[in-house]
Amino acid sequence: MKEFKYTAYFENEVLRKRPYIKKEWCIEVVESPEKVEQQKDNRFRFWAKITEFENRYHRVITLEDKRTIPNAFPDRRFEP
Repeated sequence: MKEFKYTAYFENEVLRKRPYIKKEWCIEVVESPEKVEQQKDNRFRFWAKITEFENRYHRVITLEDKRTIPNAFPDRRFEP
């Protein structure tokens, strides 16, 4: 199993602003995505449905290493 890391921004801002987000969900999205895209800045976007969160899709952003998570949020606009 990969070891995941979280940026200070994620720990201090994302989890504060979105306290309903669980780190386990972020790992689940990155490990079993329905879609992945590379951004221009070499970060990656991962999408997956979180059944525990009313089957809503979440987007998780990782750094280039695909293990460090700086951001995550429900993505209302995502369509599989």
